[in-house]
Amino acid sequence: MPDYLRIEDLLVYQKLCDLHLDVCELTRSWPAEERFELASQVRRSSNSAPAQLAEKHSDRHLKNKIEGTNRARGEAAETIHHLFMAKRKKYLTEEAFEVFRSRYHECIRMLNGLERKLEMQLPPEARRFTPAPSSSS
Repeated sequence: MPDYLRIEDLLVYQKLCDLHLDVCELTRSWPAEERFELASQVRRSSNSAPAQLAEKHSDRHLKNKIEGTNRARGEAAETIHHLFMAKRKKYLTEEAFEVFRSRYHECIRMLNGLERKLEMQLPPEARRFTPAPSSSS
């Protein structure tokens, strides 16, 4: 496997891009008065999650890559909030909200794993996380 993966090869990036496209499609049916309000906010945060990963992916500084992963996670969580508000305003059903929330939570878990993997490349004293104890039988 090559040492360097293109951002497009990163599965979590692909999933976040797919989610953004699906969010854009979803918001097309929302009321016109939401065009520059909630619909715009949810589209921007859903696009910002993969954009944060892309922006920091080729950064030469490992801590900046970690920060990009952290910001992507925050944007994914913000998107869940906007979708929750859309559900409360009855722009999407509970079932549709749950599908989006589940997909975003999968990405958040993947981002958590990516962040931990990047952290393990730092010297032990610079890590925020400690490695999980290995199970030896």
